[in-house]
Amino acid sequence: MAEIIDGKLVASNIRSKIKEDITAFISKSGITPGLAVVIVGDDPASLVYVKNKKKACEQVGIKSYEIALPADVSESEIIDNLNRLNNDPSVHGILVQLPLPKHINEEKVINTIDPRKDVDAFNPVNVGGIFIGNYTFLPCTPAGVIDLIDYYGIEISGKKCVVLGRSNIVGKPMAHLLLERNGTVTVCHSRTQNLEDEIRSADILVVAIGRAEFVKGHMLKQGAVVIDVGINRTGDGRLLGDVEFSSASKVASYITPVPGGVGPMTITTLLKNTLRAAKLSHGEK
Repeated sequence: MAEIIDGKLVASNIRSKIKEDITAFISKSGITPGLAVVIVGDDPASLVYVKNKKKACEQVGIKSYEIALPADVSESEIIDNLNRLNNDPSVHGILVQLPLPKHINEEKVINTIDPRKDVDAFNPVNVGGIFIGNYTFLPCTPAGVIDLIDYYGIEISGKKCVVLGRSNIVGKPMAHLLLERNGTVTVCHSRTQNLEDEIRSADILVVAIGRAEFVKGHMLKQGAVVIDVGINRTGDGRLLGDVEFSSASKVASYITPVPGGVGPMTITTLLKNTLRAAKLSHGEK
């Protein structure tokens, strides 16, 4: 049976260190790191996520600002709010909760965020930095995955790493972070031929496709490290990952559960990025 990668435990340990660092930073600079979250509409999943972000900020000493806008808000009003936050010295990190309503140009909104406050690392300036290995912030979920792998002492260098999914938020940056750590990386997607063969070749498999229990245990290499980024809610309210845990855990050496695996790490990286943004605004590296 695989060893469970406990995201809650790892996140708790990292957040304790973040809290210590924030306390020291406030004492030295007199500046309290501030994070502003812009949420549009009343999507239930987004509301829960924003609530969890606010609670996490309070726990570590980050001041949280919430800008809640109606679903029919105009694009120009969102951009006006973002420009105001860009110019507010008490706000060091800004994120816009996605997805946005269909009448809003998501790319235009993200591009409005000051790259120095873009703690989700979605702005093209930060995305470009990630691709060349010279970045200010790392995207929250992929960076959280790397922290999990490091915490459990799992070696990436020289390993065959397969990323299932090519989204801009997880798949693509995940591949680059693994490559930066000297993994040999393959990115798979809906058009990949011989997909099961690719999955079975992986020493480290990261799955982020949004299809409940798509990866089964028989698809895996014996002893593979399996990182499940998927969160899929069933009709009866249960949360399932993109990997069938019951069968995969019998083959893998390490595996993340859903929930309690990657999820807690995403917000933890957001806290880390917000502190970094505050330090940069104060002239610290």
